[in-house]
Amino acid sequence: MNRPMRREDRRLDDRAAMALLKRGEYGILSTSGKDNRPYGIPVNYVVMEDAIFFHCATEGQKLENITANRGVSFCVVGQTELLPEKFSTRYESVVVSGEAGVVEEPELKIKALNALVAKYAPGNRAAGKAYIEKLMDKTAVVCISIDHLIGKARK
Repeated sequence: MNRPMRREDRRLDDRAAMALLKRGEYGILSTSGKDNRPYGIPVNYVVMEDAIFFHCATEGQKLENITANRGVSFCVVGQTELLPEKFSTRYESVVVSGEAGVVEEPELKIKALNALVAKYAPGNRAAGKAYIEKLMDKTAVVCISIDHLIGKARK
């Protein structure tokens, strides 16, 4: 269940929140495992087909946690500026809650990896394609559904 936003005057509309999510450089993925211990880690990602995709190794804590508990939170912070005279910060952020799972379909996995190359290395698409082919079996792709999205900003 998502609580109401305390500062409604700072809420971004859904379009602005999605735009921030799409343009973000990295996001913080928050998971919890069998032991209910929280785990947050920065990941590069891409928004595609109304979902968030990222890649990782085929084993590790992220995947162990997602296997134990598919519910995740994903946070992106856009531009920030310290406002020392106001003891505050100008910021923009978006938080997504959803369910995560490993992409099993090879076509979707390749599409997501190509989208990551297009976002993070647009001038190296040919090399990116070769890199994907070389490491396809050593790479997992995770998809996060966007079940709830909320953006907030102090302008």
